[in-house]
Amino acid sequence: MLTLAHYLVLSAIIFSIGVAGVLIRRNLIVMFMSLELMLNAVNINLAAFSSYLQQMTGQIFIVFVMAVAAAEAAVGLALFISLFRNKQTINADEINTMRG
Repeated sequence: MLTLAHYLVLSAIIFSIGVAGVLIRRNLIVMFMSLELMLNAVNINLAAFSSYLQQMTGQIFIVFVMAVAAAEAAVGLALFISLFRNKQTINADEINTMRG
């Protein structure tokens, strides 16, 4: 039987992988996927605490987080496509928006 601590450790590991991906990698798509990992780790925490406390509020917040993640994915991918068309790169180090 898995306890609350097991879910919290799993969530911490996934969140740490996401943070490392955002900080280490420079490719915007990898950074975007790492951000999604971090949101999924938060969802695991919300589900674990919702089950532990026997309340539905955590599961309601999960629906909101998933809606925000879907909107973020749509807007983020549109920005990546636009950025790639204009700059011919999605490497975060090579993008300088101040230059014309």
